[in-house]
Amino acid sequence: MFNPAEFPEPTLVQVNGVELEVFEAGRENKGKPIVLCHGWPEHAFSWRHLMPVLAATGYHVIAPNQRGYGNSSRPTEVTDYDIEHLTGDLVALLDHYGYEDATFIGHDWGAFVVWGLTLLHPDRVNKLINLSLPYQERGETPWIEVMETFLGGDFYFVHFNRQPGVADAAFDANTSRFLRNLYRKNVPPASPEPGMAFINLAKAETALGEPVMSDSDLAVYVAAFETSGFTGGINWYRNLDRDWHQLADADPIIKQPALMIYGDQDFAIPRFERLAEFVPNVEVVGLDCGHWIQEEMPEETNQVILEWLERQGWSLSDK
Repeated sequence: MFNPAEFPEPTLVQVNGVELEVFEAGRENKGKPIVLCHGWPEHAFSWRHLMPVLAATGYHVIAPNQRGYGNSSRPTEVTDYDIEHLTGDLVALLDHYGYEDATFIGHDWGAFVVWGLTLLHPDRVNKLINLSLPYQERGETPWIEVMETFLGGDFYFVHFNRQPGVADAAFDANTSRFLRNLYRKNVPPASPEPGMAFINLAKAETALGEPVMSDSDLAVYVAAFETSGFTGGINWYRNLDRDWHQLADADPIIKQPALMIYGDQDFAIPRFERLAEFVPNVEVVGLDCGHWIQEEMPEETNQVILEWLERQGWSLSDK
């Protein structure tokens, strides 16, 4: 069983006008960077099973708590969490370490940021691996508008935007219960309840399914969010239409080698069947798990990632 005390000690790094809490492994592997980008409501700790394996393989592993999370800066302006700021943090992080480019791995919202980084700063990404969230086709209508039309006002993306502060308060008041109820696997199917699903989850007395992590690991998340609150992370959602506008002029085709890992039981996020139209050099893998892929199946996730990286090879930029 993983001991949370074995997770690396963080350093605080000044980038892009904020301070990021950064965890590293394999510093001796200078020149072979790989950056890990967590999702919501996560933490760099979500990569604890992957970091030592990548370091042992020869990578310099860099896992930031992105803005709004952990002990990283939590700006008060909602617009400080748009895709230009989030990807700008990663570009500045590469600059801090003296890297022209890196391989990026993202999960959930972290995957959205990695897709966006590759679109906005393609020269800084040499390869990318994303878990759970596939490439999002931009379409002709801003994303929140589309979701509101088809999924309604209680859908959490829409709710976060149309009722700011309501969900944050519910999560902050029930941090331990919310995270305990959220980080589950093999949850039995049930009819949708009225109201906003995540707020219902934060208030539910009983956790369904099975936990995806030990109590000691979950305690790391609980302690982090009891300190940071949830507003910073939720502000990422509140910029989705702004992100849509900021991505307007980007070439929508991602040319870098890419690996997309789905959880086959993640019914909330369907596969994007036209992924190869936008990411022609993509390889797709499905694992028999839900949304929390690297938590539910850490060994299998590590194996898929390492085998793909080995097939790609790697080359150092001339520096």
